Amino acid sequence: MTVLSILACKILQDELVWLLSNDPDIDNILIVENKNISEFTEKLDEQYIPYEILPLDQISNKLEESDENKVTIVVNVLEVALHMLLNKLKSEVYQNMREMITFSNGILLLYGLCGNVLGNVEKDFSMESDGCVIRILKDNSGRIVDDCIAATVGGCAKYFKLISENTKEPAFFLTPMFATSWKEFPLTGYDFDSNPEEALRLTKMVLGLAGYSRVAKVNTGLPYVKDFDGKVEEYAKLFGYSIFEISGNQEIFENCYQSIKSELDII
Repeated sequence: MTVLSILACKILQDELVWLLSNDPDIDNILIVENKNISEFTEKLDEQYIPYEILPLDQISNKLEESDENKVTIVVNVLEVALHMLLNKLKSEVYQNMREMITFSNGILLLYGLCGNVLGNVEKDFSMESDGCVIRILKDNSGRIVDDCIAATVGGCAKYFKLISENTKEPAFFLTPMFATSWKEFPLTGYDFDSNPEEALRLTKMVLGLAGYSRVAKVNTGLPYVKDFDGKVEEYAKLFGYSIFEISGNQEIFENCYQSIKSELDII
């Protein structure tokens, strides 16, 4: 039995649905039970992809029951808000990895550098991975992508080019999932559930200080978020931004996924 685990930020759940939807080599999908998976499982249901949800501490026992010739994907989706406290993000990612290493042949992180806290993850786990292959999202030059936007637009060089082209009128990049989940990524000490008015006021202030005046709508071509156009328009209206569109793709996700599958001899 081969077990490939995927530890993913909720923001990249659409790319993960796409990978799983287009992989004929998968026999079973196990999803770690937590509060972040409802949208993800709904999208899998829409694609008629079967799966089973289990607490993390029950995954090992379930895998022991699996056919030794099967390929199992274990998915663990973490919350967006971890990015507000980078030390906590690193701590949570590393802790989940340590638990997943015990039953995995390989772990693919659907993360980038994320404030430079995950840049050494492959090196950090080289001595404690117990033969488990650890990989993080990298572009075609072998460089770890900065974040989810860099991964979506095709890598670090393309991302930097987009930023440099828009320095006079800085833009806030919105992928479909970012357009859906931006309120879960509080830029201030207030969240939109407990104090929406203050959270919005401070968010406008922070974005204003950053100089943003436009929204870059990143069209990934993925259909899983309903009314992406409307969500971007709503965001732009709320903050008084104009909108322009750029293209995204799944190249980096596909390449990294197929690369770790090759390392694990999953054909």
